[in-house]
Amino acid sequence: MKNIILTLGVLTLTLAFIGCGAPAANNTAANKPANANTAANTTNTNTAANTAANTASNTAAAPAASGADQDFTVVNKTGVIIDKLFVSPSDKDDWQEDILGKDVLADGESLEIKFHPKEKIEKWDLKIEDSKGNSIEWTDLKLTEISKVTLHYKDGKGTADVE
Repeated sequence: MKNIILTLGVLTLTLAFIGCGAPAANNTAANKPANANTAANTTNTNTAANTAANTASNTAAAPAASGADQDFTVVNKTGVIIDKLFVSPSDKDDWQEDILGKDVLADGESLEIKFHPKEKIEKWDLKIEDSKGNSIEWTDLKLTEISKVTLHYKDGKGTADVE
């Protein structure tokens, strides 16, 4: 009888987490490079991301009852489809889960990224990747002062307009 109650309790918790509306986790994360750029600069690494089992929580994808200070909208104006999107605290050495999961962010589309209401970290890094593994990174974005990030790609360089 105790086993049935324990199993039902675990099942209930699992269903509660699944039903929260967070995107499905793909349990992969890429290591951040040791020489990350500043928010004003970008890097096109042109290599596939290294993957490792994700042990960190994805606070950027956590549902929020009320808006957190870090909530923002990302707009894709790169001219390409974004296959993966990562948001990770600037002081961490690895990327969190791909926020898009199995989805993509087409050129011209936008995505609202919500943080847990209790999140306190101010500076975050953003990384996008196309289907070929080409990636661009923006670092030290002070999301408590940003509500919208519009991503551009022209002449081999990635830029971002922040509002």
